[in-house]
Amino acid sequence: MSQETVKGDAFENLLHEERQFPPSAEFAAAANLGPEIYAEADADRQAFWAAQARSLLTWSKDFEQTLDWSEPPFAKWFVGGEVNAAYNALDRHVENGLGDRVAIHFEGEPGDTETITYAELTERVKRAANAFEALGVAKGDRVAVYLPMIPEAVVTMLACARIGAVHSVVFGGFSADALRSRIDDAEAKLVVTADGTFRRGKPSSLKPAVDAALEAPGHTVQNVVVVRRNGEDVAWTEGRDLHWSELLEAASPEHTAVGHDAEHPLFILYTSGTTGKPKGILHTTGGYLTQTAFTHSAVFDLKPETDVYWCTADVGWVTGHSYVAYAPLVNGATQVMYEGTPDAPHQGRWWEIVQKYKVSILYTAPTAIRTFMKWGREIPDGFDLSSLRVLGSVGEPINPEAWMWYRDVIGGGEAPIVDTWWQTETGAIMIAPLPGITATKPGSAQVPLPGIAVDVVDENGQSVPDGHGGFLVVREPWPSMLRTIWGDPERFKDTYWSRFEGMYFAGDGAKKDEDGDVWLLGRVDDVMNVSGHRLSTTEIESALVSHPWVAEAAVVGAADETTGQAVVAFVILRSDAQAGSGDEAAAELRNHVGKEIGPIAKPKHVLIVPELPKTRSGKIMRRLLKDVAEGRDPGDATTLADPGVMQQIAADLRK
Repeated sequence: MSQETVKGDAFENLLHEERQFPPSAEFAAAANLGPEIYAEADADRQAFWAAQARSLLTWSKDFEQTLDWSEPPFAKWFVGGEVNAAYNALDRHVENGLGDRVAIHFEGEPGDTETITYAELTERVKRAANAFEALGVAKGDRVAVYLPMIPEAVVTMLACARIGAVHSVVFGGFSADALRSRIDDAEAKLVVTADGTFRRGKPSSLKPAVDAALEAPGHTVQNVVVVRRNGEDVAWTEGRDLHWSELLEAASPEHTAVGHDAEHPLFILYTSGTTGKPKGILHTTGGYLTQTAFTHSAVFDLKPETDVYWCTADVGWVTGHSYVAYAPLVNGATQVMYEGTPDAPHQGRWWEIVQKYKVSILYTAPTAIRTFMKWGREIPDGFDLSSLRVLGSVGEPINPEAWMWYRDVIGGGEAPIVDTWWQTETGAIMIAPLPGITATKPGSAQVPLPGIAVDVVDENGQSVPDGHGGFLVVREPWPSMLRTIWGDPERFKDTYWSRFEGMYFAGDGAKKDEDGDVWLLGRVDDVMNVSGHRLSTTEIESALVSHPWVAEAAVVGAADETTGQAVVAFVILRSDAQAGSGDEAAAELRNHVGKEIGPIAKPKHVLIVPELPKTRSGKIMRRLLKDVAEGRDPGDATTLADPGVMQQIAADLRK
């Protein structure tokens, strides 16, 4: 790695990666796609997406126009077409003789399991659709879903899609207030929840948060349907609360799926807004299903007859929508669904599951990979992971060293890694290597997918040359794009389309390397300005994690009288780190960053910490670390997976 500073860049281009891993001849020969796919898509993007829509989905009425972009930024894809998401995910596979294929291998945290075939899943979804309709839920109504990672979550989402109701899944770790704000914004008629779930061997409740959310009057909820999962006693409101099992038992297993307009709303998914009011990201049906199905097949080189696919994301996040509830089922895949955490009842739990089900495609987050690095390779080395043939990464940029560890330790030095960039707003993967085509680079998402027009631009919206950094934008509409912010079209325009004329701005910084490959540099909000140099937290974190002592690092910019901002690093050491005292370790790591990147990027302070503040989805809350670095009491920590982490960090720093 070498320093490569380009004056005037929106981001300084600091790290240089020379390692490359081309696909094996065997993998390339059997891959779903060949290199010609890019030229085919570039020649006519709309024709390319129309062909994908017709080959991947079964339409009850064919579309007349691929894209209507007459009123940007409001897109309409596959205009005039009608399609049913649940029919595409379920019924058609059964009709094609695949009813006995396993749709979901469910693994509960306590060790209970369930194997659900496509025929069985189809019947459950039909019963749920009938049950919801019997409760008065009609096409266009909103349903709030507050469930753990259990099959009923997927059944609920597909039952809503079947009848044309709009689901709004709220992550089970969110508070009663967060749930209520989302219920109110979407004006949800029904809430589907569970008594609770299991977390690290203990029962964890969900229903009490729903009760608390609905305590104050003025909401639109008429019924709460409760799945019995962990057997905890829960309060019961007669007339409002209903048992899932009783409802489904009483419902008919026959239900005819009718087509919905391609632009009919499929779901609202709330993401944090800077104003404090959550943004309801609206996705519609035809374009979303087309791009999620295409990317799932292309990026993971999916072979539905033989692969066992496991995406570890919770259904409360967009990854769990696109690559658990929808695309794998639309593509007729067999997938694993796991309820618990990676360390319950032991730190080898995930690898035990891979071994048990012979998982061949694993899609997870860099934060999980770095956690496994911290625990040590002897844990995964104790399991047979030879079934794994493709590894995926999602959620944030992956540091090169974590990428290499993932490839060597989990992938046996052979499985290609697909590092994927996309967002709640984009709906589906936008940038990723294709495993049978791309020579992969540790830490880079690399190339826009066929049919996607991504670019890196400067402050004026001009493309930056190779070797330079800037802002990541999408230049042309794409099928799975968000259609608006629920109930607030002006906010949609202001948030995503006002920074650069005619382009969607994601809020992320990126650079192009000498080959033109894209490297994500994190949120533009996370840029530090040190003595006039605009530095990305991601690259300094990558340099820190490249040191053999370091398992994970988070970097923030703290106000500094001399340099404007100073780099402050919070570091978790690996369990086998041969580090001396905290001061010695900090000095070693500061010098390591100086060697890897250059003196300008050297952290002013390196703080060794036992853990980092993370949300339940694994994202590091740098805002809280910035508070600590600047001597303030950390702000609201209620959304953290472990709210006690911040007190622990603050106490450690006072020692």
